[in-house]
Amino acid sequence: MASNKDSFGRTLFVVVGLCFICSVFVSTAAVLLKPTQQENKLLDKQKYILEAAGLVDTKSGEVSKAKILETYDKYVEAKLVDLKSGDWVEGNADTFDTEKAARTLETSFKPEHDIASVKRVANKGVVYLVRDDAGTLQTVIIPVKGYGLWSTMYAFLAVESDLNTVRSLVYYDFTGSGETPGLGGEVQNPKWIAKWKGKKLYDDQGNLAIKVTKNPAVAESVHGVDALSGATLTSNGVQHSLDFWLGKEGFARFLEKARNGGLS
Repeated sequence: MASNKDSFGRTLFVVVGLCFICSVFVSTAAVLLKPTQQENKLLDKQKYILEAAGLVDTKSGEVSKAKILETYDKYVEAKLVDLKSGDWVEGNADTFDTEKAARTLETSFKPEHDIASVKRVANKGVVYLVRDDAGTLQTVIIPVKGYGLWSTMYAFLAVESDLNTVRSLVYYDFTGSGETPGLGGEVQNPKWIAKWKGKKLYDDQGNLAIKVTKNPAVAESVHGVDALSGATLTSNGVQHSLDFWLGKEGFARFLEKARNGGLS
C-alpha cells in the first residue's frame, strides 16, 4: 500500500511549490535587472547615433562606455517633435519611448498610407541635433523604421545641416532577427553604407527624390543608391521606410520648417 508521502496530492504540492519559488526568483531578477537593461539599451542607441554622425567608428573595434557618454553629452542634443505640426515640444527626448507611445492609442495614430508597415505611429518623434565644438549645427539625425525581408528594421538617417545631403544611413536593429547576414543584413555592409554619403533626398523643386534602385543610371545620380544585390524585399523595405518617415505622416512637416529656419 502506497504511503501518504507518495500521494498525488503531495506530488502536486511539491511541483506547485517549486514553480512558485522559481517564478519568484525569475520575477525578482527581472525587476532588479530592468534598470541595467534600460541603461544598456540607451547606451547602445547612443552609440549608433554617434556612428551615424561620424563621431565614433564601431567597425574598428569596441567603443568604451565612457567614450560614448562623453561624446554624446558633448555634441548631441535630443529633442521631441510633434509630427503633425512639425514643432518642438517639451519633454525628455533621451528617455522618451517611441515604441511604447506608438502602442498606446492616446499617444499615437494609425497612418493612412502605411507603406512601411509600421502599424501605428507615436504622435511625437525624436530628432537628434549634432553640433561641433563651436556649437554650430552639423548634422540632423532622424530615426526611421520599416518592414524588411522578415522583420522590422531600425535605422538612423543622418543628414547635413541643409536637411538634404545624406551623411549616412545606419541600420542597428532587426526586431525578430529575421534579416540574415546574406540577405537583409546586407544593409549593415560598410560598402553599401558608404554609397549613401553625399546623396540628396530632395530635388530642386523640394520633392522627395531619393531612390533605392537597380537602374544603374538612377543609382549613379545624386538621388540614387544601388539596391542590395539579391535582396529585393529588403531594398524595397529601405525605400518604403524613407518614403514614409520623410513623408507627411512622418517628419515632413518638421523638415520643411527646419529648412525654413526652424532650427535657429
